[in-house]
Amino acid sequence: MIRKNPRGDLPTIHPSAFIDPTAIICGLVIVEENVFIGPYAVIRADERDAHGNIDPMVIGAHSNIQDGVVIHSKSGASVTIGKRTSIAHRAIVHGPCTVGSGVFIGFNSVLFNCQIGDGCVVRYNAVVDGCQLPANFYVPSTERIGPDTNLTRLSQVPSEASAFSEDVARTNNDLVQGYKAIHNEF
Repeated sequence: MIRKNPRGDLPTIHPSAFIDPTAIICGLVIVEENVFIGPYAVIRADERDAHGNIDPMVIGAHSNIQDGVVIHSKSGASVTIGKRTSIAHRAIVHGPCTVGSGVFIGFNSVLFNCQIGDGCVVRYNAVVDGCQLPANFYVPSTERIGPDTNLTRLSQVPSEASAFSEDVARTNNDLVQGYKAIHNEF
């Protein structure tokens, strides 16, 4: 469902993107080209700051927002998802938040008030809260990363994790084309 927020902002969706009919895209959301948004995903840009402003939520080209993902923001703060980034099933991305390009965010992970550098991999059930994660860092499953975390103990993304991330992005790009081809059959 594509709908406006209470302020009247409507999403802007590139014609090449595929949004599952069960997904909800609300308000000042920009969906760039060849994006896949899966079943029951919710992306809401509807909260305002103290002055009535809302920053946009941008989903970068060739990215995928999978089943049940929630993207929202506190007090109208921005959320940016880079290009060729995968946000896996049931993850939560809560702004303010910037997720770089070529990033993989695993199942059930939570991002809040953070910056995730290009090429990072955050595995399933991890939490990244209140910090900046430099490019190409690897966050293991169930890890909690916060402002007091010593990032030197984290490793760089291993090649097999990078290959997996690239495969997920490619697979979901193929899904965009497949679902667009059968779009009128829904």
